[in-house]
Order: sequence, then structure tokens, then C-alpha cells
Amino acid sequence: MQLTGLLMIPFVVSLSFTAMAGGRHSFPSPAAVRDTITRGGYTLLIVNNEPDFNPQTLQRLIDAFFTVYPEEAARFNKNTLKQVTFFIDPAYKGVAETGNGVARYSPAWLKEHPEDIDVVTHEVMHIVQDYRHDGPGWLTEGIADYVRYVYGINNLKSKWTLPDYRPGQRYTDAYRVTARFLLWVEKNKDLHIVDQLDAALRDGHYQASLWVQLTGSTVDQLWQQYAASPSLELSYR
Repeated sequence: MQLTGLLMIPFVVSLSFTAMAGGRHSFPSPAAVRDTITRGGYTLLIVNNEPDFNPQTLQRLIDAFFTVYPEEAARFNKNTLKQVTFFIDPAYKGVAETGNGVARYSPAWLKEHPEDIDVVTHEVMHIVQDYRHDGPGWLTEGIADYVRYVYGINNLKSKWTLPDYRPGQRYTDAYRVTARFLLWVEKNKDLHIVDQLDAALRDGHYQASLWVQLTGSTVDQLWQQYAASPSLELSYR
């Protein structure tokens, strides 16, 4: 989940606490950084406020970052942040969220769902996206779940799948519904559509007319075509 209205800017370690989303959330203080890991030009700071957090799960989150983040950066945004913070926050009641180069994870969720390692794949894509302009939230989250499908390393064991089309769905449902639609458009209309939508959202040039420019159809027309023939062959790692 990307925090609405936040710029993806570097984590500023000179500040003790930085409020997010109108003061409802706080970044960890620099003193809370427990570990700093650098591989292949990327640095990951670890802030773990959960003393009983499974160290094997933490290591899997770290390994996932260094596997998928460089791949996402290489494809979508080579200028993405080189330093990212993972915050294991027992006070956080959601699943995960990302803002300002910090990905916050719920240790309770990961304790109950230890195979959901690809929550990393989705969240760090929000850092790569770095959308500083207004754009549709459904597309932002849909692209992040598209990326989880394409680059995910443990979706199969976590039983994470893209839902089959069913009447009543809309492309604006976001997340996995939108991700499956994007895969269909990619397969049937334009192999590079996700890359082009992502770039347009990042540089502020996204408009609904872009769908017509890229595919010859409006997004509503594409959805009607998808609904009429939604078959896709999907495979998961």
C-alpha cells in the first residue's frame, strides 16, 4: 500500500521522527536502526521494534529486497532510491505501507502469514514508482500487484494468486483485479503498456487518453473486451 499524497523522497536520518500522513504515523529514529546491509549498490536499513520477530522471516525479507528491488529498478526506474528502510513495527495494525523510502511491516501479520514474503515485492515497487503527481490510485496499486506477480519469489507458497474475472469486478478495483487486467492488456494489446503507464504516472503525463494512444481503445472498452474473453495462462513462483 502506498500512502496517499506522499512524495517518495530519501529517508532523512538526521531527523529523530518524521510524521507521515498528517501525523498519524512516525518514522523510526536513527538510533533505532539495528542493521545496515549494502549489496550491489543498494543499502537496506533495518529497524526492528519487535523483540520476538522471527529472525528467519527477517532474513527472508532482506533477501527478497535484494532480489526484487534491483530487478524492479532496472526495468522501471533506474533513478530510484539507493537506500531503503524496513521498519518492523508492532504498533502498526495494517499489513504493510510505504512512504518516503520507508516500508513498514506488521510483525503480527508476518507471524500469521510467514510465507507472505512478496509483500516486499509489492511495497518496494511503490518506492520505484515515485509518483509525485496526481494519478489514479487504482492504477498505482494495480501496477504494484502486477509487479508482485511478475517478480514475486514466493507467491506460490503464500497462496497469493490473481483472481479469475467475475461479473461485478471493475478495473478500478485496484490491486490484484487491476493487475490481472493489466496482464491481459499486455498480452493482447501492447507488450510494453505497463512500462509506459508507469513512466507517464511518474513524469506527470498520465491521462485517460493514454490508453487510446497505446491500444486504440479506451480503458472502458478494454475492460469490456477483457470481460468478454478474460482467459489467461498464469504461473507462480
